[in-house]
Amino acid sequence: MKIALFGSTGQVAQEVRRRAPNEVAVKSYGRDEADFSIPEHVSELASKLDVDAFINAAAFTAVDGAEMHKETANAVNHLSVAKLAEVSARRAIPLVHISTDYVFNGNGDKPWTTDDPKEPLNVYGRSKLAGEKAIVKSGARHIILRTSWVFSVHGNNFVKTMLRVGKDKSTLNVVADQIGGPTPAAAIADAAIEAAIALRRGAPSGTYHLSGTPDVSWADFAREIFHQSRMEIQVLDILTSSYPTPAKRPLNSRLDCRAIQDDLGINRPQWKSHLAEVLEELAAK
Repeated sequence: MKIALFGSTGQVAQEVRRRAPNEVAVKSYGRDEADFSIPEHVSELASKLDVDAFINAAAFTAVDGAEMHKETANAVNHLSVAKLAEVSARRAIPLVHISTDYVFNGNGDKPWTTDDPKEPLNVYGRSKLAGEKAIVKSGARHIILRTSWVFSVHGNNFVKTMLRVGKDKSTLNVVADQIGGPTPAAAIADAAIEAAIALRRGAPSGTYHLSGTPDVSWADFAREIFHQSRMEIQVLDILTSSYPTPAKRPLNSRLDCRAIQDDLGINRPQWKSHLAEVLEELAAK
């Protein structure tokens, strides 16, 4: 099976390349070959690729930056996704697309199901939701994977930030009223590959949630990072309102992941064990 992977430098894409089984050939395309800020570039490349499936892990993920660069965020997360979906539909090539919990407004404390109302709080969330809608409208055979709080040894993420800022701190203020599931990029990569294989074998289109378990606050996530890293740092709980950012964040990022377990046999990853693996790899570098 041949997969075209978009977004080669992102956390998920790097794990897809590392974890693809021998029978799956992955060719990744970065900004130099498929610039998602220019939708036509994406459609031109996708139209000529000889592949069995597309996995789109490309995204404008700078949540605060999206508030200031709305057009670019919309081009990357919506317009180029729409072009890719159009090619997918026209050429009958299945599409797996990575999306986000930020399509929800974060109210309440119940895990979000895929059918719950979408009400993004920020530009990033709105652009990602528009991309989802474009995929569905295109008629392409697809699986959309919504996830949250991604971490890995690659790129910028919460784990690496905590390790960096914690070096010179004895106490650290961390937001405690945002709750969600930290999700290892490795688990998302495995799910994306499985989804592509399932679509190729005739699985129906659909949207699924995948996040790590158990759900925690950012503050408790930080405590576990420092505990496993043997860093003696006291984490002080603060409210989101005490740490203002350009983009509003959802307080409730819990995701109901039962459907992906029932339909595709993919279980929620235990993020603490994955965290241990990430920390071990980071320490070895």
